[in-house]
Amino acid sequence: MPNTDSMPVEVIILTENNDIKGTVYVSKSIAENRQLTELLNNKDRRFLAVTNVEIYAKNSNQPPKRYEFLEIHMDSILMIHPTSQALFKETPKTQEDIARFRELRAKLNQTKPF
Repeated sequence: MPNTDSMPVEVIILTENNDIKGTVYVSKSIAENRQLTELLNNKDRRFLAVTNVEIYAKNSNQPPKRYEFLEIHMDSILMIHPTSQALFKETPKTQEDIARFRELRAKLNQTKPF
């Protein structure tokens, strides 16, 4: 639950099967560029609490599933970033970045877990 020492951050979370949009709560006392990293690297935390959740199934045209609250197991998170970083001006450089990301995602999908 959010408290006075935390603040909401809207994020995009990529998992193997879903893209998830929602809100996580990070510490106000940590530098802004380290907040999500600190949250994910907390060894005592096995699940990430997310509110105002929209789950988009990959390779599907179905509308998103919506939940007020969801806990996501840390091991299932491939990538997480603030939605404010998801907004960008399309340039040739961003197109290259998108192509590299899609290539990485394809490689990750081919990799079998240990």
